[in-house]
Amino acid sequence: MPLFSWAHFGVEHTFDPQYKFVSSPLFSPSVLAGLRSLVALYSLCTICTVLGFDVAAGDGKSFLSYFTLLSLVGLCAYYCAAAVQTFFYARYGRYPLRRWPRLLQGLHVLLQSTVIVFPIIVTIVYWALLSSGESFSTTYNSWANISQHALNSVYALFEILLTNAPPAPWLAVPLQIVLLAGYLGVAYITHATQGFYTYSFLDPAKGPILAAYIIGIAAGDILVFTLVRGVVALRQRWAIRSGRLRSASDGEVGGAGEAIDEWEEIERPVMGSGKTEGAPRVIDSGVGEGEVV
Repeated sequence: MPLFSWAHFGVEHTFDPQYKFVSSPLFSPSVLAGLRSLVALYSLCTICTVLGFDVAAGDGKSFLSYFTLLSLVGLCAYYCAAAVQTFFYARYGRYPLRRWPRLLQGLHVLLQSTVIVFPIIVTIVYWALLSSGESFSTTYNSWANISQHALNSVYALFEILLTNAPPAPWLAVPLQIVLLAGYLGVAYITHATQGFYTYSFLDPAKGPILAAYIIGIAAGDILVFTLVRGVVALRQRWAIRSGRLRSASDGEVGGAGEAIDEWEEIERPVMGSGKTEGAPRVIDSGVGEGEVV
């Protein structure tokens, strides 16, 4: 087997045959789409507000120099995309990403894997190493730090616990490490161009401690990824046993070896359960105009 294959990355011949990325064991697709939209809207408002205050203080040019804000932008982008795809699924019984190129599907899987890992790392690192009395010194500081360093993990837990999204592929781990390493470049470019370190522990003057921090964060990413993946697997097992999600052996719609035809019949799961008994059948053209029969 090759080191990399689309199957290893969670992108089968038919992407997401059980519609896990757009369904929930507890909510109907419409409710899930609405909740994802709220997260996307609030995170976008957070980004715009923080950017506005930074610009007003003359710090706007360093806005994207912080991993916290970069990860929040990625989280916002994911929830915006996921909300749109889920709205399509709620309305038509399928969603556009399933017909898009595998590269875009793989990027969606990778982005989702960062959304359930990076916010947790940001929260741990900030409250363990970087927080101080200034964190709650003003109303704005309190709101900004809670929104960026606490609610971000709440958003991650929402995706981990309250959706049917499958466990992230193991191949996402080295790619996440590459992204973390890439951020080091951003941090040192910021120092070279603006004269400061975004995080004090990145100062090379700290010597061996710097290496310990870098290795520790990389190890933390692997540890958090593994723990989150285990929780997602347990949640998925519970959903299958409780009848809220069909297992892969139950003859799911659009199985891995089945091509998506221009016209096909699919069944929309019962709201919040993943079952299809008694649900209306939707004849879908693949364009988004479906007829219920």
